Amino acid sequence: MSEAALNVRYRWNIGIEARMLVILTAILMAFGLATVYSASAIVEMEAGFSHAHLLLRQLLGMALGAAAFAIAAKLDAELWEKWAWPLMLVTLLLLLIVILPFTEAIAPRVHGARRYLIGSSVQPSELGKLAVVMWTSMLVIKKGDGLRRLTKGLLPFLVVIGAMDVLVMLEPDLSAAMMFTLVMGIILFAGGVRIGHFVALGVLLVPLLYTQIQRLNYALLRMTAFFDPGAAPLEVSYQLKQSLIAVGSGQVLGVGFGRGRQQYGFLPFGYDDFIAGHIGEEWGFVGMVLLVVAFGMYAALGFRIARQARTPFLQLVAVGLTMTMVLTAYLHIGVATGLLPTTGLTLPFISYGRSNLVLSLVMTGILVNIGSTRERVFGGHATNPLALRTVNAR
Repeated sequence: MSEAALNVRYRWNIGIEARMLVILTAILMAFGLATVYSASAIVEMEAGFSHAHLLLRQLLGMALGAAAFAIAAKLDAELWEKWAWPLMLVTLLLLLIVILPFTEAIAPRVHGARRYLIGSSVQPSELGKLAVVMWTSMLVIKKGDGLRRLTKGLLPFLVVIGAMDVLVMLEPDLSAAMMFTLVMGIILFAGGVRIGHFVALGVLLVPLLYTQIQRLNYALLRMTAFFDPGAAPLEVSYQLKQSLIAVGSGQVLGVGFGRGRQQYGFLPFGYDDFIAGHIGEEWGFVGMVLLVVAFGMYAALGFRIARQARTPFLQLVAVGLTMTMVLTAYLHIGVATGLLPTTGLTLPFISYGRSNLVLSLVMTGILVNIGSTRERVFGGHATNPLALRTVNAR
């Protein structure tokens, strides 16, 4: 009997890990909305805006992200293997447009850097995170055993991802370059690349990286503020000092929601790059621990989804997406608590920023699809692939 005669259609059956991931994501976003409002209301009123100005903008990003999440969760994740190259080329083009001298009308300079298109609505480096995961995973599978060869195996990754690193460093955005390279390395490691190649290339690239950092004076100043806060210029160390004051003021249980002193503007970008500092003040040590645990749960669910993925490509994608989300979160928390040098990484689902929120939801939607099984439905009744083979045999 033909599939047409049986009225065949498809649906996705969400696995338990994927369901738990959806619930965890919803909790983090709800907490994020409350935190963004608490951290930004007074600052926005002092700037002449409504107390809910950033909250409403974040809600708009959440609405767009929810739609993108639904599409990503329903779309077969295996299609990303075909779209990996187009996605990478589009990302490289957008990153190039951002830094061109004659595109400042659509890519203005914001706080000394050019990282956005169309005002502050689109941040190509966020799309770059998805492009790195998909493109690297695709090429690892395509190369197979050839991945263990240095020139034909590893070199293409270094050329393409290196080009992305150069473009974002010209914005400048060292944090994005660091994330691109780190995520690429994790996926290559999961794909079976030789560790010796990494070590050798690392030794060769250290002088070049140091030269680039010297050109970006602000990066050296931030490193100085990390290793010796007292010796760093005030304009460099001020943000970190205020974040540490906020976290220290929270003590064990925090000062209470909406009662933090840093909401009056002492901590610059307390709703964005340093929102973990604001959380530490209002929710205390307990709140910070729960935040760490929440992203630990995200990692555990993501890795379980990766282990059960349908294909090797999807296994690598799940590992890459999970590590991108969790590393970004932990690096942000490390910066806010003074454990790491200051970077511009936001806290996924919680920090203000529509590009980051939409991309975080897209990545989570892809993980949900990978953690789901595809069923064929015959005339309203679902069946599994084994039953399908039996029907076709008849």
